[in-house]
Amino acid sequence: MHLTGYFARIGYEGSPAADLATLQALSRLHPRAIPFENLDVQLKRPVSMEPEAVFDKLVTRRRGGWCYEMNGLLGWALGEIGFDVRRVEGGVMREATGDGALGNHLCLVVRLDEQDYLVDVGFGGSQTAAMVIAEGSEAQVPFDLKLQPLEDGYWRMVQYTLGTPFSFDFHPDRCDETLLAGKCIWQQTDPASVFVQNLVAQKRTGDAHLTLRGRVFTRLEAGAEDKRLLQSGVELVDVLQEEFGLDVPEAETLWPAICARHEALFPQA
Repeated sequence: MHLTGYFARIGYEGSPAADLATLQALSRLHPRAIPFENLDVQLKRPVSMEPEAVFDKLVTRRRGGWCYEMNGLLGWALGEIGFDVRRVEGGVMREATGDGALGNHLCLVVRLDEQDYLVDVGFGGSQTAAMVIAEGSEAQVPFDLKLQPLEDGYWRMVQYTLGTPFSFDFHPDRCDETLLAGKCIWQQTDPASVFVQNLVAQKRTGDAHLTLRGRVFTRLEAGAEDKRLLQSGVELVDVLQEEFGLDVPEAETLWPAICARHEALFPQA
């Protein structure tokens, strides 16, 4: 595990220091180089949170990962550089499902110049700049992001996609690693997990955001999105390679299950 390898993977060519410029550069480059994806879950391969395994997968083997891996890798790099960084348990859609959601997301909080920043490259690539943890909104094209305080020291980060909200809650000072580890296992094994149910890959490219969810490939740009329906397992493998930089030819074996899931969700499509 060497920072030079990570920097090469994301295309960072600066002189790293524990400062805002470095933090913002890594936050911008990481989600443009390393896609969010759950292919190992779909292929029934165990996903580890151990730093060495994450580095090998995302850097050495040039794969992508989900929040536990993406923010795990960035958190390790920030710590190596000298940042005051802490891992924080999040709860995706806690506003709808309650505290049971806590731990289904890992994000990072960096303390810098007497301010706390939310740093998150593991929420599907929506956030590409560290955000001061204070009430307010900012555009990170093609998304609008909003931070709002809640009770008991919690915060809610809301991602708006063409006006549609999607959120996670977090407490800047709370992290139960046992809870995170348990949720990581649950999300890759339980039939009720959306990651078990659906293939997903997401990545930033310029000011656009790419998503593959099952058979549906979407390119989101400011104010508009374009969708197309994949027609074969061969096309699936090609899209993963060409759009997300993922060389996973065995993904073709997932095609029958992907089609069955699509028919269950969209019987008229």
